[in-house]
Amino acid sequence: MSTFRERWQLFIGSILTVGFGVALVQSSLLILLAAVGFEPAPGLDALTRAQMLNSSMLAVPVIGITLALGLILTIVIVSSTFAFTVSQRRKELGLLRLAGASRTQVRRLLLSEAALLGLTGTAVGIPLGLAVVRLQSSMLVSFDFLPSGFRPEWQNWVVAVSIAIGLIVALAGVSVASRRAGQVRPLDAVRDTGDEARVMTKSRWFFGVAFLTIAALLIVVSQTLDPGGAMPLMMLVALAAAVGLAELSPVVVPPVGRVFGLIFRGHPTAELAAANMRDGVRRSASTAAPLILLVGLVIGLLSTSLALTTASEVTLRRDTTADLVATTPPDEATRISNVPGVATTSVETDVPLVITNGDHGEDELGGDVQAGHASVVHPDDFREAHRIHAVSGTLDDLHGQAVALGPGRTGELGFSIGDTIDLQIGDRTMQLPIVAVTPIKPYGGPDLLLPAGSVQLPAGATESARTFVSLSPGADKDTVQIAIQERISGTVTDADEWVQDQAAAQQNTQLKIFVVLLGLSSLYTLFAAINAVVIAASNRRPEFGATRLAGLTRRQTVRMAVLESGAVAAIGIALGGVAASGTILGMRGALERMTGVGVVEIPWPAVGGLVGGALLAVGLASLSTARAATRVNPIAAVSSD
Repeated sequence: MSTFRERWQLFIGSILTVGFGVALVQSSLLILLAAVGFEPAPGLDALTRAQMLNSSMLAVPVIGITLALGLILTIVIVSSTFAFTVSQRRKELGLLRLAGASRTQVRRLLLSEAALLGLTGTAVGIPLGLAVVRLQSSMLVSFDFLPSGFRPEWQNWVVAVSIAIGLIVALAGVSVASRRAGQVRPLDAVRDTGDEARVMTKSRWFFGVAFLTIAALLIVVSQTLDPGGAMPLMMLVALAAAVGLAELSPVVVPPVGRVFGLIFRGHPTAELAAANMRDGVRRSASTAAPLILLVGLVIGLLSTSLALTTASEVTLRRDTTADLVATTPPDEATRISNVPGVATTSVETDVPLVITNGDHGEDELGGDVQAGHASVVHPDDFREAHRIHAVSGTLDDLHGQAVALGPGRTGELGFSIGDTIDLQIGDRTMQLPIVAVTPIKPYGGPDLLLPAGSVQLPAGATESARTFVSLSPGADKDTVQIAIQERISGTVTDADEWVQDQAAAQQNTQLKIFVVLLGLSSLYTLFAAINAVVIAASNRRPEFGATRLAGLTRRQTVRMAVLESGAVAAIGIALGGVAASGTILGMRGALERMTGVGVVEIPWPAVGGLVGGALLAVGLASLSTARAATRVNPIAAVSSD
């Protein structure tokens, strides 16, 4: 308690780190449990009820990944922050040992402080979590992951869970550092020599190599999965690579510091900043670590998301043989085939439906129901307009009372040839044998294919049809498009334009998932980087005083600190880029294996914004803290050491 009161400036960053982490985990946990237990209001029709259940169930994996990511980031960032805080007090701890404190007593002191910090941080995090849960839930509702009116209820037991999380991550974060601090010989700590001066400990080497090995193995595993399965794995790749590089970052800092010094030889402040980078490796690594996580996750996952969209667009264009696509009411679609210059048409009518045996269990509505949509097609016309061939069965059997699994989501439910799928369309229930299975495509599509004439929509149901139009040889596309538009009340677009619209809609969905997964986590990691700068500055007042006594002005000293933090931030950004590159190349391999299209998409505007924002945030934090640390008289600053 005495140390806490005396060194609160050093500990406040650790408290806030724990508090933000607890708030993020608490919010995700409450929303996840509410989504799992969500029940639509009574009195809804079967389709609306199934659609609302689907919406909440689709949100569960997204929220679950957000929860896991928040918990992992909290553990990693709190551990890094606490370890740095302990290293900043090495001389103080060495003096305690010289005064007679045993190793056990030093370790007990640090663990007790961690428990106090964990409880204090949890006290901050619990009420903060109430604001975060409102923000997260409103974001999920606005992005259509959760139904309108969704409100997670407060659970009293979450207080105990939050306290446990705060205590566990705080104690885990300081445990390794406290063991190392207890083993250091007192004189080595006071003189900053011996093992205490060695940043790359055995544990850092072990965890760094282990996490990089895990990332490499996950990349290998991802090559056996389809893009939909590879995407979640890419998040683990980015996270493992970022953690591994963060652990090994002290190896990179000294050489970069030497290069930095050579480049700016003859500039005293820059040379001194480079020397500080080489000397304060632990300080530099603590600032770089969260930036590695930030860049590795954001750029890696955003790039893989954009690559999936691009591959989807390329494969959709490759699989679509039509020249024009018309969207009309179904009764108008038949007029298109009579337009001069039209060779063939494939009319595909969208039908919303409910699958009532999604788990192959009970067929009663109220079991595992799945909302979906089917396309009513003529099999021969469908094959003319799309280069999609059944992987089992044949579309020739799609007539009468039968169904084929389409290239959309329903193909993932585990049905196969010979199974019976139970559907409800309006008030009508159907039990249809599966006669064909088409491959799942990265661009999605209808969940099911139904033969023309097999379905009659209920009265009042909205319906639309897409007509894929192939032109006769020599026909002018613009002339035919105008002629079709004159005969229908819908729209007619070029097939390439339609493909672009489909890709834009998919990209919009991917970006929503990206924002939900990494929005708050990115802010948390950026805060951790700023926090590391603030913690470092709180202990550098004597150092800054010494530089001013050696002849530097206050402005030069501040400039030195800003240059140093900027160079360290650049190292973190570069290593984050290395972590992101593994994710990008892994996703490229998975896409090429499934679609034959190897795509690498680098979101350069996002890269520029992230790099500029990170450098600006770290630079401003360094500027303000250095100015505050140099405000006192340099002699007084040195004497306060």
